[in-house]
Amino acid sequence: MVAVPGSHTGWTFITNHARVLAAIADNPNIRIRDIAAHCRLTERAVQRIISDLEQDGYLSHTREGRTNTYRVEPDKVLRHPAEAGLTVAALLSLLVRDETDRIGEPGSRSGPPAATGGTSQ
Repeated sequence: MVAVPGSHTGWTFITNHARVLAAIADNPNIRIRDIAAHCRLTERAVQRIISDLEQDGYLSHTREGRTNTYRVEPDKVLRHPAEAGLTVAALLSLLVRDETDRIGEPGSRSGPPAATGGTSQ
């Protein structure tokens, strides 16, 4: 069983719902245990958050054997009036790291670090 690190005191910029949604968007086959460890939450808290997101149509899942495959609804509009018109896709573009950002990180799924060149975009 994966141990959940101690809780954080004080405020944060990102809600737990956004963290869970981003973890799922990053890996649609992620296990609840792994989401909990990544987001520093209990498995029960992750289950409640997933239930909230599914009830409001931000997320759905299909069961394949013992694995859940999640689907994020990218065109769904965010709930708060201050974010009127912003979609889940816009939020996730800020929260989910591109696979190229992971290259060379410890525990990366992407393989060895890429050589850096002098080109700019």
